[in-house]
Amino acid sequence: MKAAVIHGPGSIKYDTVDDPKLNAKDDIILKVTSTAICGSDLHIYSGGFPQPRPMVLGHEFMGIVEEVGSEVTHVKRGDRVVVPFPIACGNCFFCNHDVPGNCEHSNPEHYGPEGGIATEKGGALFGYTDLYGGYDGGQAQYVRVPYANYGPRVVPDNLTDEQVLFLTGSGPVGLMAAKSAWLRGAAQVIVVDTLQYRLDKAKATTGCTTILWEDGPKDVVEHIRSLTNGRGADVCIDAVGFEPDRNLGDRIKATINFEKGSIKVLEACMSAVRRSGIVAVLGVYPVNYDNFPLGQFFDKGIILKGGQAPAHKHIDKLLEYVVQGKVQLDDIITHRLPLSEISHAYDIFKKREDGCVKVVLDPWK
Repeated sequence: MKAAVIHGPGSIKYDTVDDPKLNAKDDIILKVTSTAICGSDLHIYSGGFPQPRPMVLGHEFMGIVEEVGSEVTHVKRGDRVVVPFPIACGNCFFCNHDVPGNCEHSNPEHYGPEGGIATEKGGALFGYTDLYGGYDGGQAQYVRVPYANYGPRVVPDNLTDEQVLFLTGSGPVGLMAAKSAWLRGAAQVIVVDTLQYRLDKAKATTGCTTILWEDGPKDVVEHIRSLTNGRGADVCIDAVGFEPDRNLGDRIKATINFEKGSIKVLEACMSAVRRSGIVAVLGVYPVNYDNFPLGQFFDKGIILKGGQAPAHKHIDKLLEYVVQGKVQLDDIITHRLPLSEISHAYDIFKKREDGCVKVVLDPWK
């Protein structure tokens, strides 16, 4: 089969690889009909998350069930399904508590209670390095899906792939967070970015208020406070993670502190949120940071939450929102490309060229 294979930082190729096979009785083999590139994939592409051996990437995908293991009862051959991005057993302590990203069984070689270091991670993810299970991902013509009685969801025939594809992951995280905020009853939604074309897309697809980050976090925070009666936002979402746009000073600071990337976006969220507000960290942070604003966190009484999205917990509700027309997901797509152009797709997404916000790939072209 054909697949997108990472060969090192900045090198992803359209390769011929072996077809996946059933390894367990509750596996399925999926013929992928649509797949996408997530911002989290760029952390591997940039080398922020190292992957020493070639591996098929991709955790946003859907398709048709091609083969089923002997103990699969949840789906059948020919079903069209969407698959949550965490790989989770559905039976362990954490799966039973609706946090499948912490599954105790899907990532046995690198799982551990400590977390946050190179040798102890949570549950497995599709196409997301050996540290997260080493499972090949869905930027391919076929993919093996473990624990198929827990993960895949059958998609109604009247919905297109693009209408539901982004239920698998978060898509461009900030746009999906804005859409979710409206669904949850927000009175006002504010999106901050460093590029105007991305803010234009955010305003067009979510109806949010936008702020261009030009002169640094202080001005952005003051602007947010001016829109929220001086208090700050009820909830601030870090949808960027450890690889934001950085100037020379930011890079020198990270080098001196022996840190990877920067927590500048998280710091801005801690300032912009109101007292007793919530900061949700959706962006990826792979290491520890000594300059975490602990005093501010304590003084303001901030509630801080983070981790892999519990996709299994929410996917059915979100699918129903799509069915009912309460939310549109496919309006974030800017590029539709064949999988054979995977190198170009990653390049423009990484460099934010050609107005690229979201790329959807056809594995059969």
